[in-house]
Amino acid sequence: MLPSVRRVITTSAAATAVVIAGLAAGATAQPSPGVRAALAALVASPGGPPGAAVIVHRGHHPVFHAIGVADVASGAPFRRTDHMRLASTSKALNGAVALSLVRRHRLSLNDTIGELLPYLPRAWRKVTLAEALNHTSGLPSYTKDESFQKFVVDHPHERVRPRRLLAFIAGKPLKFKPGTSYEYSNSDNTVVGLMVARATSHSYLRELRRRVLRPLGLRETSLPVGAKLPHPYVHGYDVSEPRPEDVSHVLGMSTVWAAGGIVSSPRDLDRFIRADVSGALAGRRLSRRQLRVVKGASDPPGPGRNAAGLAIFRYRTPCGTVFGHTGNIPGYTQFAAATRNGHRSVTVSVNTQLTRGIGSPQAYAALRHAELVAVCAALR
Repeated sequence: MLPSVRRVITTSAAATAVVIAGLAAGATAQPSPGVRAALAALVASPGGPPGAAVIVHRGHHPVFHAIGVADVASGAPFRRTDHMRLASTSKALNGAVALSLVRRHRLSLNDTIGELLPYLPRAWRKVTLAEALNHTSGLPSYTKDESFQKFVVDHPHERVRPRRLLAFIAGKPLKFKPGTSYEYSNSDNTVVGLMVARATSHSYLRELRRRVLRPLGLRETSLPVGAKLPHPYVHGYDVSEPRPEDVSHVLGMSTVWAAGGIVSSPRDLDRFIRADVSGALAGRRLSRRQLRVVKGASDPPGPGRNAAGLAIFRYRTPCGTVFGHTGNIPGYTQFAAATRNGHRSVTVSVNTQLTRGIGSPQAYAALRHAELVAVCAALR
């Protein structure tokens, strides 16, 4: 990190490092020095984000930690109600919509592409909803297709319909026979969103609002199709240049839709993951099926040993086991997880993209460490 950027971060951290304890009325939880130290190390690392925020939530006592800045230009800090891109953490909300419909017998985990989406390639017809939810479908990911990548570079803000996203890979064979292996694919969640729309005869957005956002009171969560973020928002940055470049609005969200387009806040993300993991939306019986895992990791990998469930991942750490999801997109990286009963949870949000092969290796390692420290603070 160059001196000019480091000065912005150091000055802002001294003036606006935020530790808000007791977000719930009457809370007595204390901030964790270990979490704050891990966030400070992450922000100060070479290629680190301008800012980072964590919620550690134990019982009724959430604690919000933030360090650095949400906006390099103004020096504004992260706030728990600021909007930010969830990236692939959106897949957990997508899964919650689908499982809510399964609970009500509007969908079945055994429903296939051939039954619900017969216009898609014949080779995909045996792929089930369950296989799409846990990335064992064999569908190639459209975001890895060179023609899609070229399209996004040439038309970053063009509105794209979900069926067109899948058209980029329509002529490609399955990666493997459905149900026999694991490979993370953004096509899976596009299929899930289309299955939701087909089963209900309503838009995916309407079902997202009806089955997740309204029941949980997620007022800062939405699914935009354009590139703009609602105000106030955490600015996302590319920090590979001498000065951080604001990439908050570089990409229209229709290009990732149900697989990564949701906008939320740290507060809403924490509320959602606690409900999702505990079975508040899917019901306890179906939730047990949701948490039945296969070998596989989220992108970026979460802390500890990863395994894949239905639109959720299990993270086994030295401090204990949590379930959740991660995500990364230009300008943002996310992690959210909770214990099986939903009583303890953690969210980690940073405003640059960090994953394997993208961003600074040192910052990525510091992020992994911060996530583990936050999980341990929630479980201790």
